[in-house]
Amino acid sequence: MKRTRTAALLCLALVAWSCWAPKTASEKEELVDQLLSDYAQPGEPGASVLIVQNGSTVLKKSFGLASLEEPRACTPTTDFRLASVTKQFTAMAVLILVSDSKLSLDDRLTKFFPDFPAYGAQISIQHLLTHTSGLLDYESLMPDTQTVQIHDKGVLRLLMSVDSTYFLPGSEFRYSNSAYAILSLIVEKVSGQSFAQFLRTHIFDPLGMKNTVAYEQGISVVPERAFGYTRTDSGWVFADQSSTSAVLGDGGIYTSIEDMQMWDRSLSVGYLVPLYLLRKAWTPATLNDGTQTDYGFGWFLDPYGRYPRQYHTGSTYGFRTVIMRFPVQRLSIVILTNRNEGDLKTLANDIGFDIIKKTGTN
Repeated sequence: MKRTRTAALLCLALVAWSCWAPKTASEKEELVDQLLSDYAQPGEPGASVLIVQNGSTVLKKSFGLASLEEPRACTPTTDFRLASVTKQFTAMAVLILVSDSKLSLDDRLTKFFPDFPAYGAQISIQHLLTHTSGLLDYESLMPDTQTVQIHDKGVLRLLMSVDSTYFLPGSEFRYSNSAYAILSLIVEKVSGQSFAQFLRTHIFDPLGMKNTVAYEQGISVVPERAFGYTRTDSGWVFADQSSTSAVLGDGGIYTSIEDMQMWDRSLSVGYLVPLYLLRKAWTPATLNDGTQTDYGFGWFLDPYGRYPRQYHTGSTYGFRTVIMRFPVQRLSIVILTNRNEGDLKTLANDIGFDIIKKTGTN
């Protein structure tokens, strides 16, 4: 009798589970197909999407074209320019050097560049990582007529030509591409390698990110490269490089969703640096007055409703990208595109929220 009752309860539990079962892989793919239908139009620039949950790949799919001229389809190994998603790799390079006791988060800018103007003595590595340095935007210091590409060292020269900051370091948050260009140069100074080489030997190769590169024209080649485009009234126009596209520290990495899966996996286990340093990267910065920002080291950290969230977007000439992680639900979403339009943060939010809601992982 007892065994029969137990069996009946088990059957009821199975029925209940089937009604509440997590969203299937096919349903998730259908959702992504709907949300990214604009990227699957014939003859148009495309996108690649990666969804990872609980350490397993839920979806890895590509849409549209990587090159309109050839034409060539996007695939999971197609390399897109990350734009500002690069910043988390720059931050990781710094943390690797911190882990190796080769620099400190409290080190000042003038330690690495003694000829830097006096205001650099107030700016720490941590200020640079958290966008609280107050450094002037290098883009605003470039002539409007400039067409020759600027590099990270050119950013340093521009900043050394001025004698002020937007605010006292640590007193405010202001997103700064300048800060991450300077961080790449600090990595070079401390390591004795070029920034691109350091990324290759300390991040890309150890993680097996074979198709990922910090692109330097005439030095490196981007495997399976997607080219960037912009929409005009007469159709799509090639728009792949701008005068700021050669700056590496703030946005110069090309990668694929195949490789981003390895990057995401490494973040879950603390493969490159100890977990206590990773936790620093995901801890909101605190300003001088005690106010917290919504940014850590290369990651935005504001929650989505009641769900903790780590993310970064990228936007540059011809490309839009996003990586979004919901750490409690162990859910990660990466979207890479080769067109300079689209609200990918909202797309990633919609995908993530639907999966969280349907799987009950809240």
